Parts: sequence; structure tokens; C-alpha cells
Amino acid sequence: MRTPFFARPSASILPTLAAALALSASALAQAQSAAVSTGLDVLVAADFEPLRGRSVGLITNHTGRTRNGAGIVDAFLEQDACRLRILFSPEHGFAGLLDQSKIDDAKHSSGLEIKSLYGETRKPTAEMLAGIDTLVFDIQDIGCRFYTYVSTMKLAMEAATEHGLRFVVLDRPNPIGGTIVAGPVLAPGDESFIAAHTIPLQHGMTVGELAGMMHAELGLGCELTIIECQGWQRAMRWDETGLIWVNPSPNMRNLNQALLYPGIGLVEFTNVSVGRGTDTPFEIVGAPYIDGQALAALLRSRNLPGVTFVPVEFVPDASKFKGELCSGVQILITEQESLDAVRTGMTLAWALRRLCPDTWEVDRFARLLAEPAAFERIRDGAFAEQAIATWLDELEAFSARRSAFLLYR
Repeated sequence: MRTPFFARPSASILPTLAAALALSASALAQAQSAAVSTGLDVLVAADFEPLRGRSVGLITNHTGRTRNGAGIVDAFLEQDACRLRILFSPEHGFAGLLDQSKIDDAKHSSGLEIKSLYGETRKPTAEMLAGIDTLVFDIQDIGCRFYTYVSTMKLAMEAATEHGLRFVVLDRPNPIGGTIVAGPVLAPGDESFIAAHTIPLQHGMTVGELAGMMHAELGLGCELTIIECQGWQRAMRWDETGLIWVNPSPNMRNLNQALLYPGIGLVEFTNVSVGRGTDTPFEIVGAPYIDGQALAALLRSRNLPGVTFVPVEFVPDASKFKGELCSGVQILITEQESLDAVRTGMTLAWALRRLCPDTWEVDRFARLLAEPAAFERIRDGAFAEQAIATWLDELEAFSARRSAFLLYR
């Protein structure tokens, strides 16, 4: 058998190979040293010393896991610094598999009770908190205002204030990065479960940073401790952290979807499918009344940075238009660095209004946007950029306001 040519390099290329191998080893060492540790990892490394002697209620779900993949409940049960007494779960349940309007209490395999904060109540009650002196929060957020895990954290902080409990946040990276701040800032008084605080659509903050902001700005009286990540920098997206991706909710299945979510999620309350009931939620948008080829062409004509659009047909097996043939577009990210998800979503709204003025229910677009002036411009057929101009001043003010609460650089 002939020896493969690459098995016997000539002497002339050996220095080049040696340099390449050295570079690879250097790159590997650099990548390993840049690995990110979550707040949970930091707590475990400290042998739970920040919680020593505490009686703990843990607000978490399946995303509460160490860098090596160990579940947070197991980690708590294997230490003896504090006592874990009760668990609390957010929307989608402890296992993160449920997509329904109400979730019941459950029991963990360890025997611990799991009290649902997406059932009869969304705020821990005095009965639930009996016998504990500390609430610990560890849930992976997605970096968008209308993702509800931050609302669960806010309500739990209020409960901690009312009942004299300490509140500890085990911080986690913002998976879509901490540098981009985009979208309208929620007006005071418009808070709801899908808009916990006066922040923009894409806030560029971690849950720990948001906890600090809400604690200060809402005058919450609980003792707040934030156990920071190590190794995370603001410009990092999830793919740069070295952490394992875990779907934070049933229809958030990869980083592409997370990056698009602050924009594509904006139209979800309207009469279009955003891909729920398919394998690619938030990467496709369509409806039976849409001409996908026309929509793709119109969107491509706007030359949006970081994305392109392909006409597609799909049949959702759940949610809106279940079992119906939908025509629409697939949104492809061509460059993460230049992607402006909110501008993309606003341009999608502009295109739907232009192509389907009598069928697309534009009034429902106002719910998640929460910016009357911008909504009116979209309703009146203005370009997305004209609608975006209505919130730039308030966004600049928010950027200055948030600077006092940033924990990472």
C-alpha cells in the first residue's frame, strides 16, 4: 500500500508545521483560560461559604447547572454549608418543557417540593417562604425585555423585601452579549409580567445587573447579594463563553434564535406564526395570507445589516395556524457582529403593513413594542428607521442610567 503523502513531510516544511502546532497549542491554552464560570460555579468553588448557615429557597429550573453540566439541586444537596428547603420554578416549569398558561406545583426527585411561580401565584407567598431566610435565584435569561424570567426575579425580590429575607443572585452571561442596547424604553407605569422594568427591548444586561438596577430604582429593602460570573466580558456572546447551550424555554433552541428574538418576537402577538410548532421558532415568520416571495424581496430591498431573507413554506404542528400551510420568510444571520435584531423586527413589521394592510392585524403589534409614537409610524406606513427615531433620545438616557449597575467591562 502506498504511504499517504502527508505522512512524510519534507524537511523544508517541518519548521512551518512546528510553528502551526505551537500556535494551535497556544490558541487552545488561550481558549481554556478564557472559559467563563457562572455565579453557580463561583459559589461551588467557594464551598458555598456565602450561604453558610442559611436556610434556602431556590428559584431555578433546568438551566441552573454548573459549567460541567451538574444540576444545581444536586450541587446544593452535596454540600453542608447551608440547607436547601424548597424549590421554586418559573414559566415553563422546573424542567423547562411546558408551554402553557398555568403550571402546577410538583415534586423533585430528591423529595423537595417545587412551588410553581407560574400558577395560582407568580410571587412567593408567606406560606411558601416559611422556614427559610434566604432566596437564591439561578435561571438563564435571554437578554430581551419580554422574556419573563426577569419578572419572576423581580416579584421574588419584592417578596424577600416584604418578609425580611436575603436575596442572592447567581449571575449568568447574557447570551446575546452585553454591548448592544436597542429598542424603546418601557415607560414608568407600563410594567407587566412581560415587561418587568423600565428597560429597552434589548437591554444588554445580565440578571445580576438587572437585579441591582431594580433593587436600587424600586427601593427594594431586601439584602441583595450578587455572585458574579468570572471570565465574562460584555462583548461576549454565548458561543464565546465555552458554556453548554441549554434551551432556556421550549421554543428557544439555539443562539441564532436568541439573537433574533428581540426583533422577531415583536410580531408574535399579531396574526402571524413565528415558527412555534416547527423546528425553527423565531427563525421563520409566515401566515396563510402572506406571499413569501414578495415578503422576502421587500425585506431584502432594505439591505439590513447581518441578515438576509429566503421565501419558505411551512406547516406548524402547534400554536398559530396549526395544520395550515403558511408562506413567509426564513431569517438567516449572515454576520452576528452587525446584526440589529430590533431594526430587523421593525422592518418586518413595516413590510407586513405594506404587503398585507387589510389582513395583518397591526394593532396587536403595539403590545410588545410598548412605544405609541413608534407604533403610530408603523401603522401609518412609515419606514422602520422613522419609527426607531422616536426612541433614540430615551435609549441614550437609559444607556447612561444603566452604567451605574454594570458589573462587567
